[in-house]
Amino acid sequence: MMDYFLLAFLLTVFLSIILNIFFKRFEIPTIIGYIVTGIIVSEAFELKSNENLEHIAEFGIVFLMFTIGLEFSLRHLMSMKKEVFVNGGLQVFIGGLFLAVLAYYILNQDDYNSLIIGLALALSSTAIVLKILNDTRQISQPYGRKSLGILLFQDIAVIPILIMVDVFSSNQSSVAELVIRTLFMASVLIVLLYLIGKYIINWLFYKVIQTKSNEIFIATVFFLVVGSGTLAHGFGFSFSLGAFLAGMMMAETEYKHQIEADLIPFRDILLGLFFISIGMQINIDVIVSNIFIILMLVLSIMLIKAIVIFGILRTYQSTRVSFKTAVTLSQVGEFALAVFGMMSSRGMLEPQVAQVLIAVSVISMFATPFILKNLNFFADLIEKDVANQADGTIKPQSLRDHIVVFGYASLGQEVVYRIKERGLVYIVIESDISLVELGRERGENVFLGSAFSKTTFDNACVKTAAAVIVTVTNEQKLELITRNITNYDANIQTIIRVSEDEKKELFADLGNNFHLVSQEKALGRLLVHEALQCKIDKNLGKSVI
Repeated sequence: MMDYFLLAFLLTVFLSIILNIFFKRFEIPTIIGYIVTGIIVSEAFELKSNENLEHIAEFGIVFLMFTIGLEFSLRHLMSMKKEVFVNGGLQVFIGGLFLAVLAYYILNQDDYNSLIIGLALALSSTAIVLKILNDTRQISQPYGRKSLGILLFQDIAVIPILIMVDVFSSNQSSVAELVIRTLFMASVLIVLLYLIGKYIINWLFYKVIQTKSNEIFIATVFFLVVGSGTLAHGFGFSFSLGAFLAGMMMAETEYKHQIEADLIPFRDILLGLFFISIGMQINIDVIVSNIFIILMLVLSIMLIKAIVIFGILRTYQSTRVSFKTAVTLSQVGEFALAVFGMMSSRGMLEPQVAQVLIAVSVISMFATPFILKNLNFFADLIEKDVANQADGTIKPQSLRDHIVVFGYASLGQEVVYRIKERGLVYIVIESDISLVELGRERGENVFLGSAFSKTTFDNACVKTAAAVIVTVTNEQKLELITRNITNYDANIQTIIRVSEDEKKELFADLGNNFHLVSQEKALGRLLVHEALQCKIDKNLGKSVI
């Protein structure tokens, strides 16, 4: 038996590799390759996704939510409170009610079941949407931020939905008890994780770093992520919510970027396993026998969700941003599969109804990468004229002998100020939408783009630029950007600020076209300049007297 499962595992990995190599030739996302792999494996080996596999696969979402949490500190989350609590709350409740009516009349479910099914169908796919937004670097665009905010609330909403399954299947608790218990447990969990983050995590990482062992560092991160997820699960919440809160705690530490770099390979492998398990849940026979009702439900559900989200956002957002967000979140998510599985195990759903709902969810998830790949094309049909203003993304320029600045944080803003003083032509590339918006408000030539994208380099006319100035201060990102510039064109004149240690260890092998400005020497010149300015001002004051 063990040999059989080992053979199935090896063939599954091999099949996923071959399919994704083939699909990549047609620019089909790896997500599709994993789902198709799961379908083929389940049919060929007569294997279905079991509880143990689903638990392992769920860690893909856990680590995805953790890495997202690393990018969103508590202060950042509170700055998104409208996107999370207002937009997300309205989307789940309004969309859930409309979809509950659909379940009541189309699937012939009773009131309680229809409500739970409607709320579950209102949830979107955190795993697919965030992976695609991260891979395409769209997470920092306006519609990406709106999508993320709604997804965060949906992840929180999973908690009361699962508790509702408990309540309505056992009839031992009232709705009032459900709300009170959820709020109490949420408050205790947040306070506990806050205290751990404030008084333990920095001290623990400090001790771990002193060991100079990368294995111990990674093991510590794994322990904190899984431990936070387990703590959240113990309070009745999802593992992924706990992981997200853990990420937010670690976002406040100086080890944030090292943690992210070490975990990304593990996250992506586990996410692949998750999507394979999704494909294994599809029953081809049920889909064939109910194909018309399934397709009707898929179209109806995605249309209802898109209309609700568009209506909510359009009250204060542009048509383009509202449309892109609505389409991005129109699919049914993986957490709905957990809800349907729980309802089925409690006898609340008939097996065939459960399979129809699972098929609807998976098909909508399957279609999402193809839809998002052509999202800009569909958005242009709705509102083309304001695309540049809405997204702020870098478009093809026609510049020569200009200066390209990567980064618009405090150092980048100072560099731009000095460039403008001398009347030079410049263009700034920044990946943080809030900094792009700040630059736009000041009338600066700041555009949203990635320093790791060839398209960004092309659009900014880097090859014809007089020089490139990199103002990024993070060591890891600085090294990646410099390597990317070298790979793009080894002759680009590039100026970067480094410390003396970095100059010797990381950038010593760069070509003569890289001009390394030592931050110690630059600071020394600045201090002397300020001292001389004080002397001049003092002497001027005496001469005036």
